[in-house]
Amino acid sequence: MAAVPSYPELAGRKALVTGAAAGIGRAIATALAAQDMIVGVADIDLDAASATAAAIGGTAIALSIDVTRRGRVEEAFQSFVTTVGGCDLLVGNAGVSTMRRAVDLTDEDWDFNFAVNTKGIFLTNQIAARHFLAQGSGCIVNTASLAAKVGAPLLAHYSASKFAVLGWTQALARELAPKGIRVNAVCPGFVKTGMQSREVLWEAELRGMTPQAVLDEYVGLTPLGRLEEPEDVAGVVVFLASDQARFMTGQGVNVTGGVYMT
Repeated sequence: MAAVPSYPELAGRKALVTGAAAGIGRAIATALAAQDMIVGVADIDLDAASATAAAIGGTAIALSIDVTRRGRVEEAFQSFVTTVGGCDLLVGNAGVSTMRRAVDLTDEDWDFNFAVNTKGIFLTNQIAARHFLAQGSGCIVNTASLAAKVGAPLLAHYSASKFAVLGWTQALARELAPKGIRVNAVCPGFVKTGMQSREVLWEAELRGMTPQAVLDEYVGLTPLGRLEEPEDVAGVVVFLASDQARFMTGQGVNVTGGVYMT
């Protein structure tokens, strides 16, 4: 895989990444640390976050966070700011999914997805934005989804939660733009993660297919001809955090291998 370009201006800046213990979040935290940023690896699973921070090494620190609870978000954010002396970038990445036909969705399915995927973005973004406004600078990058651009069958509730992430990102970007604070989102496609592995099994059962047939279909839908790697997303997040993206805000950047082109 191609190396992520170097962005010297990021060196020494401080980034808090939620859902950073595994998958896309881990790749993002690792890529930001490779730019010599001070990275907070925040996750509801502190043991896993600690393992990721140890693997990254350097100045990476692990933090416990539950993005669905304001007090826990405030505690984690303040702990990071106090420990490292500030925050310049928030990556709102924590997310969950379940899979079911829309007519069979339960209240629990709906509430779980919205609590993490949507309320979690609201809480983390709001708390970070208040800090950025006070210090006069900052940047936010949220993880949305291909399912935030095109409604995904069997993931109607997940799609709805991620469409909300894009709406929030655009509105917050407009409010913060006069202060020079940028807010963007990335929209990954079929990414090879633990979440995808679970979804493949669910989808195979719901559609009467084998898991391999589901994966083959994902690849067939992707013009670039392979499953997406977490690092493919991480490279775009690093770019959006850099000064090279200084005139980009309110964007939902597709990182899908061409599955969705608009």
